[in-house]
Amino acid sequence: MKELTDEKLFDLFRRGDMGSYRKLIERYKDDLLRFLFRLVGDRTAAEDVFQETFMQIYQSCDTFDIERRFRPWLFTIAANKGRDYLRKKMRRQEVDLLAPIGGGDASDGSGAMFVDLLEVEVEQPDAAMDRSERDKLVQQALAGLSPTLKEILLLAYFQRLSYVQIAEELSIPLGTVKSRLHAAVAAFAKRWQAVNKGQEEAA
Repeated sequence: MKELTDEKLFDLFRRGDMGSYRKLIERYKDDLLRFLFRLVGDRTAAEDVFQETFMQIYQSCDTFDIERRFRPWLFTIAANKGRDYLRKKMRRQEVDLLAPIGGGDASDGSGAMFVDLLEVEVEQPDAAMDRSERDKLVQQALAGLSPTLKEILLLAYFQRLSYVQIAEELSIPLGTVKSRLHAAVAAFAKRWQAVNKGQEEAA
């Protein structure tokens, strides 16, 4: 079963093979949870959204076009669920505030470029820094971005979608994708430099 593509596994699931559904969950557990954690900024919330995402996959299995790739569809649903969580969280925060005081270069054939955070020209952390420390700094940098910029940056980075694909998945104009992604990369670079400087000063 390891050799089967995502699309083949999903097709088998739609035919009643629950083992294929569980295999898809296992296959995407690490990547999707990491994506959601960076999107919503909370481990427990990321796990909840992960569960909601695969529940939606289960409920919407008949709507998936088997000619399309499974991964972009999955991550788009996850992004929508994460966005819903952030909206609810923001509304709760607004209520609390009113109450009494008591967070590469490639192409799809169309020439559109991918975005890779590793290629952003910002100062790199110390080589001795372990992955957990680096991830913590990345999360701190992402936390300073607006939900809109954070979402498009993570979708582009994790899914490796082109501008055209992002426009299709998010139902926004191509020009909006380019300007929003440019703003997101610039904002991340600025935040990345800030958190790195703070890390050095604290050392």
